[in-house]
Amino acid sequence: MKNFLLIAILAIYSSACLCQSAPKPYGPLPTKAQLNWQETEMYCIVHWGPDTYTNKEWGYGDEDPKLIDLKQFDALQIVSAAKAGGFKGIVVVAKHHDGFCLWPTKTTEHNITKSPYKNGKGDIVREYRQACDKLNMKMGIYCSPWDRNSAIYGKPEYVTNVFRKQITELYTNYGPLFITWFDGANGGDGYYGGAREMRTIDRSTYYDWPNTWAIARKLQPGAAIFGDVGPDVRWLGNEKGEAGETSWETYTPHSPDSTKLPANSFVKSDEGIEGHRDGKYWMPAECDVALRPGWFYHKSEDGKSKSPKELLNLYYKSVGRGACLDLGLSPDQNGRLPIDEVETLRKFGAILRNTFNTNIAQGATLKASNIRGGNAALYGPKMLLDNDRYSYWATDNKVKTPELIIDMHHNKSFNIIRLRENIKLGQRIDSVAIDAWRSGKWKQIATATSIGANKLIRLPQDENTSKVRLRIIKSAACIALSDFGLYKETID
Repeated sequence: MKNFLLIAILAIYSSACLCQSAPKPYGPLPTKAQLNWQETEMYCIVHWGPDTYTNKEWGYGDEDPKLIDLKQFDALQIVSAAKAGGFKGIVVVAKHHDGFCLWPTKTTEHNITKSPYKNGKGDIVREYRQACDKLNMKMGIYCSPWDRNSAIYGKPEYVTNVFRKQITELYTNYGPLFITWFDGANGGDGYYGGAREMRTIDRSTYYDWPNTWAIARKLQPGAAIFGDVGPDVRWLGNEKGEAGETSWETYTPHSPDSTKLPANSFVKSDEGIEGHRDGKYWMPAECDVALRPGWFYHKSEDGKSKSPKELLNLYYKSVGRGACLDLGLSPDQNGRLPIDEVETLRKFGAILRNTFNTNIAQGATLKASNIRGGNAALYGPKMLLDNDRYSYWATDNKVKTPELIIDMHHNKSFNIIRLRENIKLGQRIDSVAIDAWRSGKWKQIATATSIGANKLIRLPQDENTSKVRLRIIKSAACIALSDFGLYKETID
């Protein structure tokens, strides 16, 4: 009888362990659109238009459409170069501040149909869409709210009859988008239909952002919305392509008047670089930076684009810190990327592939100090080595500082460590430490903070060891770690 009771108790206990519920989410969580954006990791924003021919960064609005007499424009060449670089998407600058539209819009005469390109039958945005579809690349669109060409800019009817109709055309006619991109440059001097004057607006009220964003939400529900005024992806306050070494995915914006804008509206640049540990909203950072010194092509900048190694450093300081890298590409006056920049992108992509194609930790024996409910099948550390970004090693609720030993059985060399959390459950881990087994004892080789969607730790030198230990130093909740990787950076 006693044996029967013991067996029954053990069976009940075992069943309870196997049925252990998943960890409760911690803090703000990403939407489906934000998850899709964060999985993209790297994309390119392409600036090309009248400024390409006038040697300006911001066109005044009085540029003659006849400037755009393309002979060799090739969207496929541009998108192919981005893909070779490891980028997964393209953001098309469909309209910059000069107001010139690269698609045949009904909202203004200042558009591609008034240029000689394809005898007025061209549609640059459509060609990018076709190239992205052919190469299985994601596409986003940027349409500048500021319009230095429009005679009615600054009046309410510009927003309702021009700008909102422009984004409606773009979000309706050019397929699914992964991001809708907005800029914070608004108001100033311009052509304005011949007025040639200064016009200022209150950017917190003029565009009526809640109703403007609602157009994107309705027409492109799968797209994250980026802008220095939010609400899904924050600008981190610089155009250097670098997030903070500590970079939280959450943020509590500063709105000058909460009655005018939703609370998740304004990003303060000196805080956006790191975010807020206990931010009210899931609002991760985009790191935007141009491949060349400027965003548009200027012949004087030929030969001055960033090198593959410089791009690699930016990769670790953006994607490697939980943000996404948005690299500016600048096609020339023929509508093509310069050959040397195509080669730069190819070499950069090769470095990434050669480095991250093989996880050196594969095949290792993993020993965790705690597994949630003892259920290794659901929450064991083996989940760290699969290809599922959201399977995870989890601990019991009270265990917030566990340890994990990765035993590779014989010495292996690496210089990159990758960690990821299952961000569907929030950003939980504050800090970690990594040790290597040297001469019969553990030696700390690295620390990191704010794991989130991605954390890449670049060691100052190669580490050669048979065992590695991960220590969670601080966590706001029981952990939900989804990835552990060891890699050897390979540069030709």
